[in-house]
Amino acid sequence: MGAELKNYLHEQYYFKLRLGVAGLFFISLFALLAFRFYYLQIDQYTHYQTLAENNRISLVPTVPNRGLILDKNGVVFAHNFFVYTLEITPAKVANLENTIAELSQLIEISSLDRKRFKKFREQSHSFESAPIRTHLNEVEAAKFAVNHYRFPGVEIKSRLFRHYPLGKLGAHMVGYIGRINDKDIDQLKQEGVFSNYKGSDHIGKSGIEQFYEQQLHGITGFQQVEIDADGHAVRVLSSNAPIPGDNIILSADSKLQEIGEQAFGNRRGAMVAINPKTGEVLAYVSQPAFDPNLFVDGIDSENWKMLNESIDKPLINRPLRGIYPPGSTFKPFVALAGLEAGKRAPPFAITDPGFFSLPGSSHRYRDWKPSGHGYVDIQKAITISCDTFFYGLAMELGIEKLTAFVRHFGFGRKSDIDIKGEIEGLLPTPEWKQRRFKQPWYPGETVIVGIGQGYTLVTPLQLAQATAILANNGVAMKPRLVNRIENALTGKQVNMPALVQDQIALDPKNIDIVKRGMIDVTLPGGTAASVGANASYSIAAKTGTAQVIGIRQNEKYNEHAINERHRDHALFIAYAPAEDPTIALSVIVENGGHGGSAAGPIARKVMDYYLLGKLPAQEVVSNNAQAAVTEPPEEELHD
Repeated sequence: MGAELKNYLHEQYYFKLRLGVAGLFFISLFALLAFRFYYLQIDQYTHYQTLAENNRISLVPTVPNRGLILDKNGVVFAHNFFVYTLEITPAKVANLENTIAELSQLIEISSLDRKRFKKFREQSHSFESAPIRTHLNEVEAAKFAVNHYRFPGVEIKSRLFRHYPLGKLGAHMVGYIGRINDKDIDQLKQEGVFSNYKGSDHIGKSGIEQFYEQQLHGITGFQQVEIDADGHAVRVLSSNAPIPGDNIILSADSKLQEIGEQAFGNRRGAMVAINPKTGEVLAYVSQPAFDPNLFVDGIDSENWKMLNESIDKPLINRPLRGIYPPGSTFKPFVALAGLEAGKRAPPFAITDPGFFSLPGSSHRYRDWKPSGHGYVDIQKAITISCDTFFYGLAMELGIEKLTAFVRHFGFGRKSDIDIKGEIEGLLPTPEWKQRRFKQPWYPGETVIVGIGQGYTLVTPLQLAQATAILANNGVAMKPRLVNRIENALTGKQVNMPALVQDQIALDPKNIDIVKRGMIDVTLPGGTAASVGANASYSIAAKTGTAQVIGIRQNEKYNEHAINERHRDHALFIAYAPAEDPTIALSVIVENGGHGGSAAGPIARKVMDYYLLGKLPAQEVVSNNAQAAVTEPPEEELHD
């Protein structure tokens, strides 16, 4: 068998073909790689350079100092102070849990401290320190300093904390700050200011702290920090200093505030004093109060339970959110409505038999004085608080005309004061009742609205604002708690403007009649003669009581036989000096009984200090005061 001859030419052809295909394949791979290099290094250079820089450089926020809150004379309501904090930088700690466990043997670290630390860690970078304990005392700080070598990545720092040096004084007005929560974050994002809160732990939760949050917070600064591959800070490349928040100067006087709060003693209630010419709030009292310092670093469960479950409700901002029947303090406004409508123009008068009855009805709406007041004109009706007179007047006016008129004095609507949470109160109408109860409006309900009872509800702020508008002859100035705002860096101050909110044209003769009736309230024979006794200035006022529970037709109100929480509220409105008012106020003492004896003395102390610069004499009672009329509660009687 002959040897097989190889076809070298054929094999050489296929070899070259395979070599060519392999060459093309590798050339294609290199071309693809070159294209990818081009894409990454040239076309996407800017994008990847930015990512690389972000990995190498981190922006660390620098929190600004929060602005101060001061009274009109510079007394500090809220400021910042440095405290020792024990802080851990997670990136520098090998075993975090072991480190915390060893620290807790040296310094007390509670479960609440651990929860706060965990939250801090979640909101910050690993190379940023987070506090595991705040408010270290000097003994604790010294104890850690001695053992510092044992805890790499742990150090003592000083942080700014909010402090309210006056404690409970003005707490509902000033408000407080607290830790930022998810709801706050959502709100900040909606407002487009979330980036300014990077690194911030606290935010205003109520009062001035909340309403003026943006001014108080300031502008956050930033540091460009170079970090290594392990996330450790290497050096600071550049920094942008924070801008501190503005200082807020209130229109309130801390001493006047203190006098108002102390005058309440252990009683519950509210007091608001306003300058009727400017709308400035001079004092803002809600009793009982609370210590805002409890909330700054997160309130503990024990204190929260004590405040939240207290029967006295210290967390309720009574001037804004407490709602009460106005009682007889409503009568001057009803009287003015009657005069402006031409229903009770002098010399109109009635002979009061001690009750009022609707035409064709045998039902009697009783006066607080069973035997009646005899001959009563509109001025005297205000002075002695004659229920019968106002029953008839309200009926003649009608509920629509009455509520439409008094709405100009701020009843039934928000005042737009510079604090959040205000409620509108209630001015009832037939339409409201139909919506609320699916029932028609009865004539008897109009009757009792005339003496501030029934469905009518007001807040202490509304009552003070209404009194200020009356004192200012129908011109409503927008109430405000802040007098001016000060730039913390330059010291430049910007005054808050006095704004006219509403104005109702009133006949000077009519408003003069109402004002003279209110002046007579504090003179011998008036329901608050003891309040006006020995005053060196003239006071225009109106007392009132408001029922908490109803009584039957033939029952007589017996304060001592009723549980204290069910007794009538005591109300008092006033302005002074009567001829040129610079202060108008309302006082409500919950379950206090009579306005003249419970609420009136509080108002007198406040007015004495504001107008005379001194406290009133202790228990001043003149002989003339013995002629004062004591006004029992108005009865809420329905058909």
